[in-house]
Amino acid sequence: MRRLKPNSDGVYTRLHVTTRVGDETAKLGSGRAASFTNWELLASGAVEIIDLEHLKTRISRGDRLRVKLGLDPTKPDIHLGHTVVLRKLQRFQEQGHQAVLIIGDTTAQIGDPSGQNATRPQLTREEVDRAAATYLDQMWKLLDREATEVRRQSEWFGTMGLADLVGLMSKYTVARMLAREDFARRLAENRPVALHELLYPLLQAYDSVAVRADLELGGTDQTFNLLVGRDMQEAFGQPPQDIMTAPLLEGLDGKQKMSKSLDNYIGIDEPPAVMFRKVMSIPDDLILKYWELATAASPQVLQKERDNLARGENPRDVKNRLAQAIVGQFHGTSHAASAASEFKRVIQDRGLPADIPAVTVTEGERRLVDLLVEVGLASSKSEARRLIEQRGVKVDGRDVTSPDERVTPHTGMRLQRGLHRVFELKVR
Repeated sequence: MRRLKPNSDGVYTRLHVTTRVGDETAKLGSGRAASFTNWELLASGAVEIIDLEHLKTRISRGDRLRVKLGLDPTKPDIHLGHTVVLRKLQRFQEQGHQAVLIIGDTTAQIGDPSGQNATRPQLTREEVDRAAATYLDQMWKLLDREATEVRRQSEWFGTMGLADLVGLMSKYTVARMLAREDFARRLAENRPVALHELLYPLLQAYDSVAVRADLELGGTDQTFNLLVGRDMQEAFGQPPQDIMTAPLLEGLDGKQKMSKSLDNYIGIDEPPAVMFRKVMSIPDDLILKYWELATAASPQVLQKERDNLARGENPRDVKNRLAQAIVGQFHGTSHAASAASEFKRVIQDRGLPADIPAVTVTEGERRLVDLLVEVGLASSKSEARRLIEQRGVKVDGRDVTSPDERVTPHTGMRLQRGLHRVFELKVR
């Protein structure tokens, strides 16, 4: 493990002072005391723990910890990437620790600079509130509602005045903040770093002070922010929180982490058929990682699927079971089975969806490219022309070959883009 420590200039450098979680848990053989059973469960899958020995000691002696996780409601959907760390919080909760969920209704307006190459657009309070409204309903698919302490940042930041904010900023140096990898890279590339972005780690850190966190969870991209939380607690006279980071889950593109901003995510509240189709689209080399991070599969099931791929089973079949497992845990096994059947009919057998949405249009002849934009099957006329030229559009099951074609809509007419986007028209 690595701990960050400021040098004489106030800049953080990395020192190897602990051990990798995998190395530590590997040393815990079956002959160790039973009190370590919960430790092994809670530490399983973690990438880094700071301070490992301190946290292990507290858990092994039966301390009840306040375990903090903060999420920014930037868009309505919670996605599978979020559930990796949510499952970790769920595990602590199931072992009797206090889950403390922070709704980042203040930091969401700033935008987390973690991993960003440019300043993120700021959100309005109204946009954040709309997104937050659906967050908690989705959270309860994993967490116990009655046992979860839910806090909004506006509880403390809403009453914080300018003097309080300046006092908070005085507890951290510019040198230490600019040592953050994201900021340092952007400055080296002559990309701007706005002053409000420097506030984000401080505000997230103060959350730990406000709720007196014993342990904070986050993805590996949050390490810097979590460490600032330790410093801030010490600055306010509190014991520094321990830190546990979880792996990041790549999105549908197979390259960048799953993100709502990148639109490469699978929302846990999306319709079963949509979730199933998205899971089936992930790259084959991510199948096992999704099994491990995005499902509640037992070690035995994980090993079985690993063996299935090793002996040459078609990855499509393994991915099909994965998709059913993911859909099933959020929508139930019957919906997962229906989604699998729908996928086979629409994608594999080239059929039509069972439920085709209806779109109302006005009567009268028009260019097909205009109609595609009107109903939402294309974002622009140029995209509509490109789709037609690529043979990606059907009208009543007929392939369209000319981007100059004109049509007269009628009730019951079906417009199809690709394999699974189909609309049925109603003419008024």
